[in-house]
Amino acid sequence: MTRWIAILVICSTILGGCGEKTYNPRDIIRETDICEICNMSIVHHEYAGQIVLTNGDYKIFDDIGCLMDYLALNGEDEIGAAYIKNKANNEWIDVYKATYVYNAGYWTPMNYGVLAFATKDEAQEWMTNEGEGQLLAYQDLLTFNWGIHE
Repeated sequence: MTRWIAILVICSTILGGCGEKTYNPRDIIRETDICEICNMSIVHHEYAGQIVLTNGDYKIFDDIGCLMDYLALNGEDEIGAAYIKNKANNEWIDVYKATYVYNAGYWTPMNYGVLAFATKDEAQEWMTNEGEGQLLAYQDLLTFNWGIHE
């Protein structure tokens, strides 16, 4: 009887590992993390982004513009998930589902002027309080002029 229980436990463990893999964001390590694109330290973690590769590696970015540069150079084939900080509450949100606001006057670490929000309502509230901007979705970022803005 105990032999069958042991076999059942082993089978359950093996089958449990066959589920869909999750890719979770990790905390920024200020002392060692640098942006994958511009090699700058992640000083302003509230603007940080990260990509979790399917092999479990992390790519860290100091600005959404740098994250988008990485995607343009490398594609999305090896990406398990991508996250950016929500300007409204400093929580990690899905890059693909976020709502973005662009305004050349908004400060960001690389001066791209693009901020991320979890919802359109958060983005609208930010624009009401902080100044007008242009609402963007992830698809808009793919054709956005990512040159550094002055």
